[in-house]
Amino acid sequence: MQLRNLQIPTGAVFAPMAGLTDAACRHLMADHGAAWTVSEMASAKALNFGDRKSLELLKDEHPHGLYAIQLFGAEPESMAKAILFVREKGIRFDILDINMGCPAPKITSSGAGSKLLLDPPLCGQMAAAARKALGDDTPLTVKMRIGWDADNLTGVEVAKQLEAGGADLIAVHGRTREQMYIPPIDTAAIAAIKQAVSIPVLANGDVTSADGALTLLKETGCDGVMIGRGALGDPWLFAQVRAALLGEERPPEPTLNQRMAALRAQIYEMCEEKGEWAAMPQARSQAMHYMKGLRGAAALRRYCSMLEHFTDVDRLIDAVYKLQ
Repeated sequence: MQLRNLQIPTGAVFAPMAGLTDAACRHLMADHGAAWTVSEMASAKALNFGDRKSLELLKDEHPHGLYAIQLFGAEPESMAKAILFVREKGIRFDILDINMGCPAPKITSSGAGSKLLLDPPLCGQMAAAARKALGDDTPLTVKMRIGWDADNLTGVEVAKQLEAGGADLIAVHGRTREQMYIPPIDTAAIAAIKQAVSIPVLANGDVTSADGALTLLKETGCDGVMIGRGALGDPWLFAQVRAALLGEERPPEPTLNQRMAALRAQIYEMCEEKGEWAAMPQARSQAMHYMKGLRGAAALRRYCSMLEHFTDVDRLIDAVYKLQ
């Protein structure tokens, strides 16, 4: 796949997730074969006020592989201004992504995220403003849902508006905002969006295996897949999906030693990047994902919830080995 002047490697894309996809997490996924990774979302409005915390969310001094930053907002002019501000501050990125899928009330209450899906023309205006600010060389992508609710399945019209506005690719989560993350994704709705536009479309939702990725591609006709929660604690999923897409022999499942080494390395990088005090609360949730499928997982997750210092990670790993 090629987006503007950017050649995209074969593989699944790692989805942005607030509070989870920090630099350490992105680097891990990229190193295991993600086609590109995306920052946590940052507010265009906050950036325009010079908010340092929002700017820090986007910084990655040493990105691994292709790196996208994601912004959210509800006003085209504000989005364009934020893009120019980010560039002025020297933030390095290969792709700019606009969030039109976040279902969180604190985002939708401001008219941003999935609330934009209620106004397809505004979505197109957001894309056009971003394209103008970016210029001709940088790819513009949009993460969206199939609609707001069952009465407002606006995904097809939104996708058409985004394409007309200059978006190069859209990633579609196969649920409405009302559905959040609970029911199975609607592959037919994703397929309808894919058929409505000529730009590449990524299917997103519920992929936890290479076979699941292939099935999703078959059912939607999409150009690729985006994986989020399914890869947490399992970065090896990207290598397996890549091999499946290329028709190659898939790598073996990771050993327990490999899983624990990845867990330790990820949290170590988090502590190096943010400092232990800031990193450990987020490290607790990251660690829990590595407990999937282990004997004594419930007890181990409780242990994860009590991590306070990096040294506690080694104690957690010792507990894992004792229970297996």
